[in-house]
Amino acid sequence: MSRARDTQRSAVYDAEQLVRTMFDRAEERDIRVVQVMGSQITLPIERKFASLTSVQTYVDAVLALDWVAATWPDAGRVITVRARSGSGAAHYEPDTATIAVPLHRGNQAWALRELVVLHELAHHFADENEPQHGGAFVDRYITLVGEIVGSEAGFVLRAMMAESGVRIG
Repeated sequence: MSRARDTQRSAVYDAEQLVRTMFDRAEERDIRVVQVMGSQITLPIERKFASLTSVQTYVDAVLALDWVAATWPDAGRVITVRARSGSGAAHYEPDTATIAVPLHRGNQAWALRELVVLHELAHHFADENEPQHGGAFVDRYITLVGEIVGSEAGFVLRAMMAESGVRIG
């Protein structure tokens, strides 16, 4: 059986880009307080990674969290992190449980960041028949971000998804 059509992909990516930009600007300007949907939010610090080894260590640590293991049975399945050739988007390979991360785009290691890695982890926990960026995926992703990065980050991601017309759950 094939996967359902991925109708939300571009809207999910657009919302994510807004959130990553908010985090980047907060870091660049050292101003972490932002206005989101009428609420004043202090953005937590997003982890950035220096290498594939540090991404692998992070992934292993997330999979070892008790609440993650209790929530998603696939948390017990080992994930491998590898470099992705080129500068395209990171992606998850379900057949081998591998996260492929591009190391650089221009002079920036744009994908070596927590939000990107959590996005790929949300794919790891997917049912094989669900759309890749469907409501269940978005709900998992927001849950991971909210619990691991911080509730403020989860709120911002949820707000930007909703604003972009993304179905959640």
